Amino acid sequence: MKDQSIWYLENINVNDILCPNKLGQTMNDNHLKTFKKGEYIYLPDQAADKIFFINEGRVKIGTINENGKEITKAILNSGEVFGELSFIGENKRRDFAYAMESSKICAITTSEMKGLVKDHSTLNLFLMRAMGSRVLEMEQRLESLVFKDSRTRIIQYLLDLVNKSGQRVGYEWVVRKFITHQEIANLTATSRQTVTTILNELRNDEILTFDRKRLLVRDLDKLKSELQPN
Repeated sequence: MKDQSIWYLENINVNDILCPNKLGQTMNDNHLKTFKKGEYIYLPDQAADKIFFINEGRVKIGTINENGKEITKAILNSGEVFGELSFIGENKRRDFAYAMESSKICAITTSEMKGLVKDHSTLNLFLMRAMGSRVLEMEQRLESLVFKDSRTRIIQYLLDLVNKSGQRVGYEWVVRKFITHQEIANLTATSRQTVTTILNELRNDEILTFDRKRLLVRDLDKLKSELQPN
């Protein structure tokens, strides 16, 4: 399956560029930090002076609306970048970044990143594509909220998740580190109860199965057909 996800950046190994062994004295232990599960990497209104790269782990990017409800913007995995708006002039954070599990994060100041970009053209491409992809993702999510019902949004999210993180096993597709029903609800602007109901329906129809550790799509074509109008 050709990966068409928003955050995947083909043929750009940024880990090689940001690895201390590659950069020698450019980086040191001060750039690398381990965040415990549940620890915030940054909060809204804090200074936006660093760009972050996930060496290991998972990070949630989100915000809190005026009613105190958490809105999940993205869930990122190893190899992905966040906080990149500081590179183009953002002074204060507008969202939060939260470690969903123990995560090793490489933090680079914007001034350091500008120096690296001069020496590594692939890094510049990585950042430009990441920022452009974020805009595209937000547009797609807005269109989904306006034009698609809850069931369609949830199924589309599952398909996007397989595109992004799925591994083929025979005729099936497995996504490891499956997120909670509440997180899916946050990402699709639905309720946890609705997510649970739809996932159970798909499992009863033998389209997929799931637990806390993984999602297994048993029939990808049939899952896609769930998006088609009756």
